[in-house]
Amino acid sequence: MSDAIVRCDVTAGVARVTLNSPGNLNALSDAMLAALSAQLEALSQQNTVKAIILRGAGKVFCAGHDLKEMQAGRAAPDKGAAYFADLFARCAALMQMIPALPQPVIAEVHGIATAAGCQLVASCDMAVAAEGTRFGVNGVNIGLFCSTPMVALTRNIPRKLAFEMLTTGQFIDATRAAELGLVNRVVAAHQLESETAALAQTVAAKLGDAVKTGKQAFYAQAEMSLADAYAHAGRVMVENMLWRDTDEGISAFLEKRKPDWAQ
Repeated sequence: MSDAIVRCDVTAGVARVTLNSPGNLNALSDAMLAALSAQLEALSQQNTVKAIILRGAGKVFCAGHDLKEMQAGRAAPDKGAAYFADLFARCAALMQMIPALPQPVIAEVHGIATAAGCQLVASCDMAVAAEGTRFGVNGVNIGLFCSTPMVALTRNIPRKLAFEMLTTGQFIDATRAAELGLVNRVVAAHQLESETAALAQTVAAKLGDAVKTGKQAFYAQAEMSLADAYAHAGRVMVENMLWRDTDEGISAFLEKRKPDWAQ
C-alpha cells in the first residue's frame, strides 16, 4: 500500500490520510479526487475512528488541480467543457464531504497549499501549519480565476482579504493565515506531525457521539438566523443531555473520576 495515491493508517482512534503523489505536488488529479473521496467515505463508516488528519507526502501539502490533465481535456470535441464541468463538480463534492463527515478533519499543512489545495485546507474543520508554509489562490496568475476555491476561502477569512488574494494571486505565509483564521496554529516544521497528532488525539479522547452531533450542529446553525440557530442548538443539547454517556460524563465530573463511557 506504500505506493497508493492515498495512504491511510489508523492509530488510537486517529486516521492519518496522506496524499501520496509527491511527483506532481499531490495535485488533485482525477485519480487523487477519486481515491481521496473513497477513503474519506470509508472512514465515515468506521465508528472507532474519532478524528482524521489530512496531510501531503513530499515537499508540499497540495498544489491544486493537475493542470496537465486539465489541458489534455481540451482535446475533446467540446474543447473540454463537459470534462471541466464534471471535474469541478467532483472537486466540489469532495470539499462538501469533509464538513459533512462525522469526524473532525484536521489539515496538517506544509510547503504550499495553492488553488484547490488552499480550498482543501479551508474545507477542513481545523488546520495546523508548519512555519514557512505558503497559501494562495493564484490561478489568476495564469488566467484562471479560482472561483471554486473562493467558496471555501470566503467562508474562512474576511471577504476583502479573500478578494485581494483571489485578484492579486499573491501568497500569504502561515503566520498571516493564522491571523486571518485559515489555520488554527503555526508550529515549527519539525513539530508539525506531533502537534497535529496531539490536537487529533485530544479530540479523539472525547465522547465520539457528542463530537459527531456537535459538528453537525456547528455547520447547520452557521447557516441559520440567530433565533433559528439558538432553537436548533437547544434541541440538539436536549437530545445530548438525555444520552446515557452524557449522564455518566457529568456524574463522573461531579464525583471527580474518569467517565465510564459505553463507546
